[in-house]
Amino acid sequence: MSEREVVRLLRLTPKLSAQLRRLGLLKPQGIGYRFREVVGVRVARGLLAGGATVRQVRRVVEDLRRLLPDSDSPLAELRLKVDGRRILVERDGVSFDPRTGQTLLTLDVGDLEREARATLARGMVRPLVPPSQRAEVWFARASELDQDPSSWESAISAYEQVVAIDPAFAAGWNNLGLLHHRMGHYEKGEECYRAALAADEACYQAAYNLGSLTEDLSDLQGAIGWYGRALELAPDYADAHFNLAGVLAKVARPQDAALHWRRYLELDLGSPWAEIARVHLGEVEDVAFEVEDEPSSP
Repeated sequence: MSEREVVRLLRLTPKLSAQLRRLGLLKPQGIGYRFREVVGVRVARGLLAGGATVRQVRRVVEDLRRLLPDSDSPLAELRLKVDGRRILVERDGVSFDPRTGQTLLTLDVGDLEREARATLARGMVRPLVPPSQRAEVWFARASELDQDPSSWESAISAYEQVVAIDPAFAAGWNNLGLLHHRMGHYEKGEECYRAALAADEACYQAAYNLGSLTEDLSDLQGAIGWYGRALELAPDYADAHFNLAGVLAKVARPQDAALHWRRYLELDLGSPWAEIARVHLGEVEDVAFEVEDEPSSP
């Protein structure tokens, strides 16, 4: 579909066309449009016609690209509406601000009454707002915040929202534990890692993080156990091989350590850590060679 056809189909005025070009949603002449791109233009047109500014629409497009990094047309993915000076995302009866993740219930009272009568008639009760989807919104917000140490406290609050909404969200528990761990809250970090494993016994990241935490507390045998657990769940988890090798070397088990140094190098040869692994492996092999080369006692 050409630009002329898009303009005619969506009945774009010259003013709206100019605004959409500033947003990069209307393309130069000669470049065709896919269906999803036309949907995106239509959504932006509706926002602008509803009173949103070009700046607001540009900002929400940027926010949606962070929420949906794999989408080539984020405006076509979600339902949007103008609410005063904000543009909100609507999903399953819930509105949320894509910049902050803050949710706002916007269910109509009449709809609530009809839904209640319908569920009673069927003898069943179901949540009007699916908790897992709300948890995912908070998880996306928390993941953005935990990249910056200055916002770790806010990230902790967001992850706490995730697991409060969906206690079985193992990744939420694991990431919450990792933040507490980084901040030196070891007891709280351990509780969260264990909660992640309780929610999903296959969460090898939580087992690995428990190994790291116990190693930080100088419990080397505990660390060996947890790193081993992580490798039982994910045998090719390179970081677990690296850390387990280091702990085995500390407890004077060089041959066992060498097995994991070698496996790490097979899995992650191009990593900057590979040189460290090679140095440690070389030290173990040199010691072994010296022992083999010692003269036997008379």
